[in-house]
Order: sequence, then structure tokens, then C-alpha cells
Amino acid sequence: MKLIAIFLMVFAQELAHAEKVISIADGDTMTVLHDGKPLKIRLANIDAPEKKQAFGTKSKESLSELCWGKDSTYAVQNIDKYGRSVAVVTCGGVEVNRAQVERGMAWVYTRYNKDASLVSLETAAKSNHSGLWIDKAPVAPWDFRHGVVPSTNEDAKCYTGPRGGRYQLVNGVKRYGC
Repeated sequence: MKLIAIFLMVFAQELAHAEKVISIADGDTMTVLHDGKPLKIRLANIDAPEKKQAFGTKSKESLSELCWGKDSTYAVQNIDKYGRSVAVVTCGGVEVNRAQVERGMAWVYTRYNKDASLVSLETAAKSNHSGLWIDKAPVAPWDFRHGVVPSTNEDAKCYTGPRGGRYQLVNGVKRYGC
């Protein structure tokens, strides 16, 4: 039994690292100081507005308020195509991936999400018109990056997909979250 406890402690230390946050790039990307070197971390499961997008600056300010200059712990889930560590991050006892969604400062990144509980947090943020959800037709970052223009037709039909996801067709492309 002691051997199992020791193994779990060592394994947990491999997953979680305690590092000081030295930079915030946007609402879902930060840099920590790891062994004296900068390490870029992309927050797992979420996607924040781009810098030039509505709420991009506010999302970055929100993450800065949560983490900048603080010690953080993170559990890496993956390495993305840009070489960033994709991780769940905690600053000051707050899991910031969740906090960004709760505050309405990020979408759940449905394509890569591994935390099913985030969906209800996003739904609550939408219902409360928190953060970016104050806009009538917020554009998801993955749509913004591809130049998708939101529908200005308030009567645009909302469809339900086979797995329960709701979407509209905008310029021939599915736009989730209606």
C-alpha cells in the first residue's frame, strides 16, 4: 500500500508543475518560468477571443487578473502544433480554464474539450449574458480565424445536430452556439 501511495505522489508531481507566470499573451495563452526558461502554455479545453476580436482584450485582462505574476500549477495534456504545452492551469487556487469560461471570457473548445463539466459553465455564462455573451451574435474564435461573418438575421434557423449540438448555417458553414 505504501508503494502505491509513493508511486501516486511521484506521478502527480510529474503531471503538476509549480511555476511563476511571467507573461499573458491572450485569454488562453501564458508563459511561465520553467527551470529558468520561458515555457508557453495554451489553456486546455477552451478557446478565447482573438486579440483583434470583440472581447479579445477583456479576455486577456481577465486571465492577467487571475494569473499574472502569480505562482501556477499546471497539468500538461498535450503539446500543440506550435510546440506549446496544452494544460489545465491553477493560479491562486483557481482553475483558470474553468474561470475563463465561467466569466464569459472563453468558449468551450468543443473540438478538443476533455472536460464535459465546462459545457454547463458556458451555458450558465450565456444565460447570464456574462462577458462576451452580452453580444447578440458573438463569433467563436475558430470562426473568426476563418473569416466567418455572423448572421445578422435574428430569425436564422437554429439546428440540432445528431449529438445534441446546436448550430446555424452562416455562409454555408456550421456556427455552433445558437
